[in-house]
Amino acid sequence: MVLADLGRRIRNAIGKLGQATIINEEELDAMLKEVCTALIESDVHIRLVAQLKNNVKKEMNFDEMIGGVNKRRLIQKTVFQELLKLLDPGVSQFVPQKGKPNVIMFVGLQGSGKTTTCTKMAYYYQKKGWKTCLICADTFRAGAFDQLKQNATKARIPFYGSYSEMDPVVIAAEGVEKFKKDNFEIIIVDTSGRHKQEASLFEEMLQVSNAVNPNNVVFVMDASIGQACEAQARAFGDTVDVGSVIITKLDSHAKGGGALSAVAVTKSPVIFIGTGEHIDDFEVFKPKSFVQKLLGMGDIAGLVDMVNDAGIKDNEELVKKLKQGVFTLRDMYEQFQNIMKMGPFSQIMSMIPGFGPDFMTKGNEQESVNRLKRLMTIMDSMSDPELDHHKASDLFTKEPTRVARVARGSGTSQHDVRELLSQYKKFSDMVKKMGSMKGLFNSKTGDINPKNINPAKMAQLNQSMAKMMDPRILQQMGGMGGLQNMMQQLQKASGGKF
Repeated sequence: MVLADLGRRIRNAIGKLGQATIINEEELDAMLKEVCTALIESDVHIRLVAQLKNNVKKEMNFDEMIGGVNKRRLIQKTVFQELLKLLDPGVSQFVPQKGKPNVIMFVGLQGSGKTTTCTKMAYYYQKKGWKTCLICADTFRAGAFDQLKQNATKARIPFYGSYSEMDPVVIAAEGVEKFKKDNFEIIIVDTSGRHKQEASLFEEMLQVSNAVNPNNVVFVMDASIGQACEAQARAFGDTVDVGSVIITKLDSHAKGGGALSAVAVTKSPVIFIGTGEHIDDFEVFKPKSFVQKLLGMGDIAGLVDMVNDAGIKDNEELVKKLKQGVFTLRDMYEQFQNIMKMGPFSQIMSMIPGFGPDFMTKGNEQESVNRLKRLMTIMDSMSDPELDHHKASDLFTKEPTRVARVARGSGTSQHDVRELLSQYKKFSDMVKKMGSMKGLFNSKTGDINPKNINPAKMAQLNQSMAKMMDPRILQQMGGMGGLQNMMQQLQKASGGKF
């Protein structure tokens, strides 16, 4: 997760307040000192840090505070709001229009990750059902067109460029005209960068901009240069009308705070952040969600959006089976597929309250992905009758030769197959309990409605879920209370539909 160390240090500083017997001015100053030190070391401008400190102290007037006020919660809320001010310029961002050509021009210095980011954005919109394409108008850097061509081919995105034409303005104009005729909705134009800010770069940028008349100019900013981002953004903004910013190389970079806070000063909203080299290491930037994840508060609304994007809640057949208390191995396989569709594990985990941004390291994440793929490989070696059997675990127990056959076919051990069946049985037993609960499902919509359930039965269902989870994960969530709180927040964020 982005700026994991900064988030951990701020959470620890606020957490110490909970251990204090009395929360007074002295405790607040000690906490603010730790928070401010962490921000400065993450390269946030000292002027902005001082502003944050003063604003928190103004809000927390202990002399005027009435009795019974939860001071720790109030301090946490105030710090949250002030961090939000650092990252949010309060400017509405560009929203592309469906069914119309939206020309998006990328600008930035050489080495900032422009070409890779172009592909990431095109891929992001393509996954959401937009007709996207790429144009390489970078004729300065050797191999720029080859790189874009390779990225676009891998992601199956149409592209345009030329090995013979050396005028970027001609390439950009021809590419935009071609893709507009073909009714493309997201037309991304990649332009030349330089190793430093040069007059020729700005002149070329202006010419390309005049030729294609972009709906949005995106400035790609390298987080590793820290506070220098502010001067960069201003220089580019003076030449072309920069409407949005994408910050790259934010994966655990110490200077990322400088890039994020500098953007707020320039009044250009950050729309995406790059968090790695892979095509899906790309997140929509929402200041509120970002700060929530930074402080380990989760982003339940974002998680619900992600679930909706993956089409998980629209599986009517699965809902019907759940009502009947039926859950097959094929259903489990489909849910594993949905989890894989939702994106990087660490991104999903950081959206759940109680899981810090640093909960799952890159190593653990890869291990989890590999484990999931191994389980799916085992199920790939099963026959249709086995996958669709309502009591598959009993079937395999009665006929152990099936276990040996599946293990051989999937290249795994019999122990791995039995472990999968054990996990499946836990899921299946919980689904049976859900199916037997009267009133759990809304008869008209099919939605799960926990409000209609007897509290004792709901607690029983929560305990069943807790037994299925890794004890370490349950502990991270704050035990049973944390699990129940997460269920309530999920229901609230999805408008009561969970």
